[in-house]
Amino acid sequence: MSEYDGKQFVGIDLHRQRSVIVRQTDTGEQLAAVRIVNDPVALGLQIEKAGSNPEVVLEATYGWYWAVDALEAAGATVHLAHPLGVKGFRYRRVKNDVRDAGDLADLLRMNRLPEAWIAPCGTRELRELVRYRAKLVALRSGLKAQVHSVLAKAGVLIVATDLFGVDARKRLERTPLSGAYAQRVSSLLHLIDILDAEEVNLAGRIAAELRHDGGYRAIQALPGVGPTLAAIFVAEIGDVHRFADPGRLCSWAGLTPRHYESDTVVRRGHITKQGSKLVRWATVEAIQRKTTGKITADRERIAERRGKNIAKIAAARKLLTLVYYGLRDGHIRALAKDAA
Repeated sequence: MSEYDGKQFVGIDLHRQRSVIVRQTDTGEQLAAVRIVNDPVALGLQIEKAGSNPEVVLEATYGWYWAVDALEAAGATVHLAHPLGVKGFRYRRVKNDVRDAGDLADLLRMNRLPEAWIAPCGTRELRELVRYRAKLVALRSGLKAQVHSVLAKAGVLIVATDLFGVDARKRLERTPLSGAYAQRVSSLLHLIDILDAEEVNLAGRIAAELRHDGGYRAIQALPGVGPTLAAIFVAEIGDVHRFADPGRLCSWAGLTPRHYESDTVVRRGHITKQGSKLVRWATVEAIQRKTTGKITADRERIAERRGKNIAKIAAARKLLTLVYYGLRDGHIRALAKDAA
C-alpha cells in the first residue's frame, strides 16, 4: 500500500519487453515512477501500491490484452487510450517513457483522455478466430496466384473459370511440367489443401460460437451478407450499443469523409479509412455481391452524379446502417418495407 491515502491515477507506457509505471495523486503530484519487466505478477504487485481501485490508463498498443486482464484482476479501473488521440506525444523535444506514462495519467486525471473500447474476453477470442481465418484466406490467395504465375512461365494455359475447382484441379494435376516447375506447383497445391482444411475447421468453430447470437442471424437476412461476413461484423463491432447511432459506427469503420475546418476554410476529402479494415472490406464486399432494392437504386442515382466509387462507398454506409439496426434490435424492419 502507498503512504498516500487518496485516489491515485496510474499511467503505464507499455512496451514489448519492459514497461514504465507512473503513479500520481489527484492533484497531479508524482508519487513514483518505476520500470518493470513485463510480467502479470510484477504488474499486479506495482498496482497494489496504488491503493484500492486506482484509475489506470495504458495505450492500445501491441499486445495489450494481458496487461488489461492483469490490471482488472488486481482491482484497477482500466482505461485504454486511443493511439491516434495521443500521437502528439511524439512531437515533444524531450520524449521518454516516464514522460509518456505521466502524460497518459494527466489526461486521465483531467478527464481529457481519448479512450478506446476494451473488448471483453469472449469478443477478443472471437476476433482472434475471425482475423486468423481472414489471414489464412489471404495466404491461400497468394499461393493460388503463385500457381498461375508458374503456369504462365511454363507457357501452360488451362481454360477454366476457377483453376482450383474440381474439374480444373484434375486437369492441372495431369498437366506435364518439368523440373522445378512441377515441384513448385505440387508443393503449392499441397499447401493450398492444408489451408483449405484449416479454413473449414475455423469456419465451423466460428459458426458454433455464434449459433445463439440473434444479431448474427438477423444480419444474414441482408442480401450479400452470408455467414462469413456476418461473423466479421459481429466479432469486429462487438457491443453495438457503444455506438449512439449508425453514423458513429460508419465513422468508426472509416467510411466517412475527412473534415478539416479552420476559420473560413472547410475541406472534406476522401474517407478516413481509420478503423476496422475487416469491417470496411466486408461492407464493400457485401454491396458488390447483391444488396437491397433501395440501396441499389440509391447507388445508381449517386453514380450518375458523383461517379461509381463515391456511389459504392455511399451504398456501403447504407448497408452498415442496416447492420447496426440488425445487431441492435435482432431484426431489420427496413427489409420488410423493401419487400413490400
